This record gives sequence, structure tokens and C-alpha cells, in this order.
Amino acid sequence: MKLFPPRCSIPEPPSSAVRTDRSRLLQLRWASLLAMAAIAFIVFPWLAPAQARAPLAGVTLSLLAVNLALQAGAARWLVGRWGAFLQLAIDLAAWGGFLYFAGGVTNPAIALLLPVVAIGASILPAAQAWLLAGLAVGVYSLLWTFHRPVLLADAELAMYWHLAGMWISFGFSAVTVVWFIVHLNVELARREDQLAAANAARARDAYLVGLGTLAAGAAHRLGTPLGTLWILSDELLRRSELAAEVREDLALMRAQVGHCRDILNSLAREAGQPRAQEGGVAGVPAWVEQIVGRWQRLRPGTAVTVEVDEDCARSAIVADASLGEALHNLVDNAANANARAAARDAAVELWVRADGADVVVEVADRGPGLEPAQVAGGAIPPDAGAGGMGVGLILAQAALESHGGRLEFRARPGGGTIACLRIPARRPCA
Repeated sequence: MKLFPPRCSIPEPPSSAVRTDRSRLLQLRWASLLAMAAIAFIVFPWLAPAQARAPLAGVTLSLLAVNLALQAGAARWLVGRWGAFLQLAIDLAAWGGFLYFAGGVTNPAIALLLPVVAIGASILPAAQAWLLAGLAVGVYSLLWTFHRPVLLADAELAMYWHLAGMWISFGFSAVTVVWFIVHLNVELARREDQLAAANAARARDAYLVGLGTLAAGAAHRLGTPLGTLWILSDELLRRSELAAEVREDLALMRAQVGHCRDILNSLAREAGQPRAQEGGVAGVPAWVEQIVGRWQRLRPGTAVTVEVDEDCARSAIVADASLGEALHNLVDNAANANARAAARDAAVELWVRADGADVVVEVADRGPGLEPAQVAGGAIPPDAGAGGMGVGLILAQAALESHGGRLEFRARPGGGTIACLRIPARRPCA
């Protein structure tokens, strides 16, 4: 029995999450630099033209150099959690130096220390976040005593401009914090979805492993009764008194028993073998015809039609037994759906076409169809296989995923269901 390798999509490793945080953090630092540059090169020349601007420009350009180094990937020592802490500490130091030459705590821009602390609390471990908060309080405390006063051109409007600056600083801080936290929440929600999908895939893998173990035992036990039926059919066919109709039925039964034995033997040969990479490349039309022909030998009374687009006639895929079983199960389900519906004589229809880099095999029936909730988003729950255990759909979905493809379902116009196998093409359609 062929067991499928684990395919569950494991969430990104912690290093990937750190890279995402670093990208967001760099964007925050550019916003911080923009605010610093606006104060140094626009606000002070306008409101305090006598203020020394060389120190302000020096701090701003130093922070610009650090940001450019980070953008270019040159500052390797600022990578990781401690790297993020150091980046935020550099921001605090830069703002401390900048505000020292710009009025200290009397400058409304002192409020811009708070977004740095808030962002640190959202991405850093608790110990580092508390340490960063302590540094911010220390910088604020030093600026209370040590700073250069601001030399406003119009001292009478000092309170007005102070209040206006507080309003601007508050608005900038609020927008910055909300923007960062919203993006962080989106990232957390995405990772939670990945984790939920990984857990679901892991549970399904565990089910498939258990199913494979049971199937292997069942296959071993079925060998004896199938062998007995094969011998009995041989004995019965040797009787000359049998009617022609009975002899035809016995020959059909013997052929079906032979097919069952071949299936069990192929499962035993392929158990534990890895999926072929090069040797498993198969032409799509021939592969589909082979699977359909094998299925029709098991159900000779059921009609199947196959249509292959001309542009897909020379395409190829990497196919092994599990992928063949997936198509076999879907064709079987379609035939069963036709049998349950009024269209008992309807043929199972297969359409093969190209869609970008994928080969698409659509299996259509005229059965009772699926509920709208079952085909929402193109997926289908495993228990949707009415009249059976639904195991075929689980195995088909697992086989497609192990090959990098996917299984989709949609309602067929006029009644019925279309199962869509999307398989990556090894050789694109010409």
C-alpha cells in the first residue's frame, strides 16, 4: 500500500517572521527619519531661524546613513531580535541627541519617543521591551535637565506653537502606532490561518497513515478469497453442461477477479517506493486513456468519453500510481453519481485542457450535484461522497497535493458536478 509523504504546509520558520518584523521596523524608521528631517529643515528655519541647525542636520544624516545601511543589508549586526532592539535603541539615542539641540522636553516632538516604545513592546520579548522602556524614560529624564533652549523668532507665540506641535506629534504618533499594529495583526492572522491549515493537513496525514495500515492488512487477507474465487471460476468454466449465458457471466467474473488480484499485486510492488521524478514522466493523453481503460475493465457497462484539447496533445506530467488512483476514484465517483440520478445511462465525461503551467483534467457527471455550501471556494468536505465512505476523495486530494496540484469541485450547469484535477505540467502544452 502506497503511503503519501507528509504534505502539510508548515508555517514559516521564526527567521521568516523576524524578516517581516525587520521590514516593518525599517518602514517605521523611515517615517521617524522623515519627521526628524521635517523638524530640522522646515520647522526650525521657519520658526527659529537663529537656532543652530548643523547639529540637527548631523543627527538626521547619521540616522539616514544607518537606515541606508539596513536597506542595503550591510548592517548584519542589526539582524534578529537583539538587532531589532538595537535598532529601536539607536532611534531613541538619535531622538535624544536631536532633542538635546532642539529644546529637550519643551519640544513637542518629545512625544515621538512613545511610538518607539510601543513598537518595541509589540515585537520584542518582554525583557527587551522593558529595557527599551527604561531607556526611553532615561532619555526623557536627561532631556528634562540637559538641553539647548529653542530660540523662537516670535516668543509671544511660543505657547501657541507648542500646543500646535503637541497636536501634530500626537497625530503622527497615533497614525504610526495604529499602522504598525494593524499590519502586525494582519500578519498574525495569516500565520494563524497557516497553522490551522497545517494542523488540518497533519490530522489528515495521520488518518491516511492509519488507513494505509488497515488497507495493507486487508489487501493481505483478500488474497486468499480472491485466489479461491479464481480456482472456482476455473472449475466451473470446465463444465461442458453450462449454458452460454452462464459461461459468459463466469468469464466476466473471472476477469474481474483477475483485475482485483492485479491491483493487489501492484499495491504490494509499489508500497514504500518514492514518487518517480524523471522516470515517471508520462504523456497526458496516454496517461488519461490508460487510467480510463483500466477503470472500464472493472466496469465494462459504463460509458466514458474523453476529449483532449489539441494544444495539450503533447503535454506531460510526473505521474505515479497514487495520481492514477486519484483519477480512477473520481471517475468512479462520477459513474456512481450518474447511477444514483435519473441519468443512469449518461456517460462520464473527461475534458483535458491546459491552464497556464498546469494540466487540468475535468471529470463531469450528471448526478444529483452538490449543495452550494459544499462547493463554496471550490473545495469539498471529505464526507461528501454520498453512498460510500468518502475515502476516495480524501485519497485523491492527498495524491494531488503530494504532486503539487490541487483538487477543486464546482456545480455543472444543467445538473451534476465537475471535479477538476489541476496538475503541474512537466512539459508545457505546445
